[in-house]
Amino acid sequence: MRAVVLDLPLALALGFVLARGRFMGRAVLDTVTHLPLVLPPVVVGWLLLLLFGVHGPVGARLQAWFGIRLVFTEAGAVLACSVMILPLMLRAIRQSLDAVDPGLEQAARSLGAGAWDRFFSITLPLAAPGVLVGAITGFAAALGEFGAVITFAANIPGQTQTLPLAIYSALQSPGGEAVAARLSLVSVCLAVVLLVLAERLGRGLRVRLGR
Repeated sequence: MRAVVLDLPLALALGFVLARGRFMGRAVLDTVTHLPLVLPPVVVGWLLLLLFGVHGPVGARLQAWFGIRLVFTEAGAVLACSVMILPLMLRAIRQSLDAVDPGLEQAARSLGAGAWDRFFSITLPLAAPGVLVGAITGFAAALGEFGAVITFAANIPGQTQTLPLAIYSALQSPGGEAVAARLSLVSVCLAVVLLVLAERLGRGLRVRLGR
């Protein structure tokens, strides 16, 4: 959940910039934000280690200046999940923003509405189905994240161990197949419930908005 809360404002900002902006470097920004979709999760975790590890350019400064250590911590697991689910949330939000009629924003602008007023009174409410679907899909994906988390935050029970990591640990233990089966069933049920919820809530919002 913390990964979704961390990503939601960023996904909204990036989605709006990519949907409405026309600037040099837009294609590069689009590519970079979607890289976690196509890179192996272990590679993403390794890149996080290079950047946020104790000797990394960002991690070393965070620890020296603020005493913050991300690698092999719960906060590191949240960061790894956030990076992996950001493209999923961004795609849903951007598609919803693309579907908003720019003419409505222009009409509000002609009536004197400022940029923030237009965004919060017109753009965001109309894009709400995509925002909701993106948040729920991101949460479901975060529950299933494995490679980036185990590479950057390790598999520490009670701290950085996620549901997939708990399944992995159970499979490595003698006689752990039963535990792994139960955890796998929980994982499948959660995924199905969240995906159905995202679809129904998104469809309900679109109906209410007349889209």
